[in-house]
Order: sequence, then structure tokens, then C-alpha cells
Amino acid sequence: MTQGILSHPPATPVAADLRRAERIDRIVGLVQRQGAPAVLGVVVLAGAVAFPDFRSYDNAATILVAAAPPMLIALGMTFVIITGGIDLSVGSVYVLGGVVAAYASPWGLPAAFAAPLLVGAVIGVVNGSLVAYARMAPFIVTLAALLGARGLMRAISDEGSTTHLVRSDAFRAFGTGSFLGLGYPVWLAAALVLAGTLLLSRTRFGHAVYAVGGSADAADLMGVAVRRTRVLVYVMSAALAALAGAINTAKLGSGVTVLGTGMELDAIAAVVIGGTLLTGGAGSIAGTVAGVLLLAVVQNLINQVGSLNSNWQQVVSGAFLAAVVVAQTYLNRLRRVT
Repeated sequence: MTQGILSHPPATPVAADLRRAERIDRIVGLVQRQGAPAVLGVVVLAGAVAFPDFRSYDNAATILVAAAPPMLIALGMTFVIITGGIDLSVGSVYVLGGVVAAYASPWGLPAAFAAPLLVGAVIGVVNGSLVAYARMAPFIVTLAALLGARGLMRAISDEGSTTHLVRSDAFRAFGTGSFLGLGYPVWLAAALVLAGTLLLSRTRFGHAVYAVGGSADAADLMGVAVRRTRVLVYVMSAALAALAGAINTAKLGSGVTVLGTGMELDAIAAVVIGGTLLTGGAGSIAGTVAGVLLLAVVQNLINQVGSLNSNWQQVVSGAFLAAVVVAQTYLNRLRRVT
């Protein structure tokens, strides 16, 4: 009698299925969030074992300096992709921002940073407004912006024949100087990554970004400013891309006009490798950071080998991207089945 009262009723098939679905959902979420950091850790460990020079502090600093501009571009791209959009213009905005920064450098460091930020913000407003208010496809809008920004850069530089040199010692020092052994661009990128993380995870705007990516119609019914959110993420993306170009110009000492080709694809690859879904509604800044660093480490390891052409990075990036997309598709299908 007592045993019958105290014993738990047997689990029903429905309850067992629910527990199984919850367990699978937790595993899938863990893989999507921690997959890129785990792969990064494995690659770093393998590189440290295979190449003694790879594990030096100077080499780590070199990797971080090289990753700073791509980090800023991928940071803005993360916000755009989480809303379900895409920004193909960031490579052209990057090189345009670098040329504009060099052009404005005679007026000092503030102007060298402010001018490209302003140009990038204007491009972002145009992109975001066409996507949000004219309801045009982000792919078409930002592809047009890619061509327009590249054309504007060529107009400023006389078809690339005029090289604008950096005329500000302070701006040049920002690109080449360091603090605690790390270049100033690394510290700036780290500060902006931290700010982006807090913005995405701790503010109403960040919640709106996820809501728009999950379902724009549902977000609109909940009172989320869908159009404004979409405009703002494109402004952020273009402004950060232009800032990345300015940083690179400060480092090189001139506005180089032949850079930026394919950077939009590298940024998209890093964001997707970091676990952000191309369909929108899910992603994190931490994953993007891991994705950018993973690609930077791979490039550094290719340089360590020496006998391999740097173009192999594109092969590796493509392989990573294809593997991640296939994995995401499988995991999402597994979630729907359960």
C-alpha cells in the first residue's frame, strides 16, 4: 500500500518524447554556440605543436593585428545577418573608407576617423532605407552599393592612379603604435566587440534585432520598430566597414585602392562559421569573434608552412563555410523532426 502511494507513475510516451526533444535541442544549441570556439582551440593547439614560432607572443600579436579590420566588418555583418539580411557592400565600403581617411588626414586624426564614418553611415542609411521602406531585396540593394562605393572610390582616386598618403602623424601612429605589445587597432576592435556584445545581449535594440530575424511580422505585432531596426543594422555595418578601412590606411600610411575585393565573403564566412544562421534570428558576437580568429589563424598557419600560396586560405574558408552550412541545415532539420 505504502509502496504504491510513494512510487512514481510510469513515464508516458509523450513525456519521454518531450524530454528527448529537449535534450536534442540543448545539444544542438550547444554545438551551434560552441562549435567555432572548439574548432579554433583545436587548430591553435595543432599549430602550437607543429610550429614553434606559432606559439610566440609576437606571432599572436601579429594575428590579432591582422584580424582587427576583418573583425570590425564581421561585427557589423553579424547584426545584419541576425535580422535576416545580407550586406555585400562592405568590401567596397572598406576600401572607400580607407581612401577617404587618407584624403581627410591633413586635417588631423579626428577628421581621418570622422570622414569615413560619415561616408559609411550615409551608405548604410541608403541601404537600410531601401531594404526597410522600399522592401527591396538586401542582396540587390547591397550589390548596387558595392558597385557604387567602388565607383566613388575610383572617382576620388582618379581611377586608382592617385594614391592619397596619410598626412597626420597622430593618425599614422595609431596604425603602427602599440600598448602592452598589442597594436592600437586591436584594442579598438576589442572595445567595439565588447560594446557590440552588450548592445546585442543587454538592450532593447538587441532584442529587436533577434525578433526581426525570427519573424518580422510577429515582431511588428509586438510593437518592435522593424523598419528602424533594419536601417540601423545597415548603418552599423557600413560605418564599421569604413572604420576598418581607415584603420588599415593608418597602418599602411596610404589609401590603397586595390584592397577590399572579397572581404564581404570573408565576413559572411566568419559570421556563419561562428554559428549565426543565414536565415536570421540566431547568432552571437562571441561566435563571430571565434570565426574571424579561426580564419586568421588558418592564414597564419599557411604562412608558417611557407610552401603554400596564401590563396589556399580561400580554399580553407570555403571548406569551413560549406561544412558549417551543411551542419546547420542538418541540426535545424533535427530540431524540426523532434
